[in-house]
Amino acid sequence: MTQRGIVLFGHGSRDPLWRKPIEAVAARVRALDAAVAVRCAYLELTEPDLGATVDGLMAEGIRSITIVPMFLGVGKHAREDLPLLLDALRRQHPGAEFNLQASVGEQPAMIELLAKIALII
Repeated sequence: MTQRGIVLFGHGSRDPLWRKPIEAVAARVRALDAAVAVRCAYLELTEPDLGATVDGLMAEGIRSITIVPMFLGVGKHAREDLPLLLDALRRQHPGAEFNLQASVGEQPAMIELLAKIALII
């Protein structure tokens, strides 16, 4: 049984094609570690939202969840909105463990990768 979950948390968009890159990351995570339950969630304009996604993982018996903000820039959503959502989740699920990672745009490996992509001719 899966004991750990990962939520890839993105902004959301009305354009259904916008989700493809995040869903591709989720598929790659699954390929790298089939024992982890990975899901996508969105702040607005796209379903499911973070609460519904966490509720689904809880229903599967998963009590340890890492949230990965899929934001390149660290704006209001990452600095203010997400911590408030996380506080609400912690109150709603007091027996769960939530680990909030830094936004992907703050990760040294992402900065390195983006620099290498920029250098491709």
